[in-house]
Amino acid sequence: MTVKQLIDKVFLTEILKGMALTFKMMLSKPVTIQYPDEKRKIYPGFRGKHAFVRDAKTGRQKCIMCMKCVNICPSQCISLKKGRDENNKPFLERYDIEALRCIYCGYCVEVCPVCALVLTEDFGYCSYTKDAIFFDKDKMLKNWDEFVAKLSGDVYWNKFWRPDGVDIAKMPKSKREQAPVPIRPTAAVPSDTVPEKKPVNPAEKPPEPAAEVEEKPEEKKEVV
Repeated sequence: MTVKQLIDKVFLTEILKGMALTFKMMLSKPVTIQYPDEKRKIYPGFRGKHAFVRDAKTGRQKCIMCMKCVNICPSQCISLKKGRDENNKPFLERYDIEALRCIYCGYCVEVCPVCALVLTEDFGYCSYTKDAIFFDKDKMLKNWDEFVAKLSGDVYWNKFWRPDGVDIAKMPKSKREQAPVPIRPTAAVPSDTVPEKKPVNPAEKPPEPAAEVEEKPEEKKEVV
């Protein structure tokens, strides 16, 4: 045993160092945030609650049922089912995400060619039941509406729609041309303020204007 080790053992040097560090931290400014009264700033790109982007033109989701998100998901938490309408056109019959199995990697957002999916910056959600965190397509649209209602701007952009370091020229055309999504509906002109134009039937001839009748001056009769 060396002299230094003997001194440390006798005078409890390591314990004194630990107590000094503890006393130093007691006098420093606390860094603890009192959640939920205090919330940290969430930076763009945070991967939180799943949502379907609502198309500003149609008011519906933008999914084209390409199955890329289902195939790339490492935890296999996404399921999709296609359907056919009465005109035999394909439509999205079911889209489910089991959030409890999701690892929030963001691969589904990156691979989507039309930017229909997003992991929002909303992180404060929990539940006592699994059903509440099982997101179908209706819940995912509702998640989008709740998320954009908290935003202050008029448009939204997610950095994983065009990730940094990826050659844009190799992306699909729809992804290259993707612009920030408008999140505020434009004010429509009330229908009662717009005069209705009646369709003109070419078979009907417009009424001819009435001919002007010239008034003749009254003849004066001579009184004899």
